Amino acid sequence: MVDRRAVADEFARLATELHDVGGVEETADAVVEFALHALHCTCAGVLMVSGRHPQVLASTDPRIAKLYHLQVEADEGPVIAAIRKESTVVIDDVATDTRWPAAWIAQARAEDIRTVVHLPLIVGARVTAVLSLFSDRPHAFDADDLAVAHILARHATVAIANARQEATMARAIDARKLVGQAMGILMERYDLDGGHAFEVLKRYSQQHNRKLRDVAQELIDTRRLPH
Repeated sequence: MVDRRAVADEFARLATELHDVGGVEETADAVVEFALHALHCTCAGVLMVSGRHPQVLASTDPRIAKLYHLQVEADEGPVIAAIRKESTVVIDDVATDTRWPAAWIAQARAEDIRTVVHLPLIVGARVTAVLSLFSDRPHAFDADDLAVAHILARHATVAIANARQEATMARAIDARKLVGQAMGILMERYDLDGGHAFEVLKRYSQQHNRKLRDVAQELIDTRRLPH
């Protein structure tokens, strides 16, 4: 059972740390490390749901990546169920739970995993990631532990969403800088105005099916447009 006062103090510290930490991966790392201390789980991880193939964003143990990858490749298992049903999946004892594919159960038992909790992180009615908790003991998490896990998931949802937004904004700013530099090169070399220089970059981007920033980066690096 968790010490509620201690956990409250830890959450206050976590909120401050997540505000200060930079980057999506660094944020996820802070979340899983907090899970280890607050919930006394054996290991923890975060699976990022992006595109068709979810990616391991953070983990405290290499066993987690194996369990994640097995499910992603098979497109079934408890973490896939958490994503699709947008609800928490709790496995109190891997040895007796028969809801999941035999291959996943065998792998979990081989890795000495007995209790599993997957908590989807939902932003804008869409699962963007899953926070996973693992223990080598059956029935490792009681009701208080799960309550703390849900609070942690909410903190993680906000923190990771903010980190992703900041990363997206940083990439957008960087892309604008690259395009501006590339336009400057074209304007100087071919005596173009800004509008025509941008149209040249845009045309090359479309013709070569490449992102505008990539075309701009190649022009800056080579002083030549892509062939």
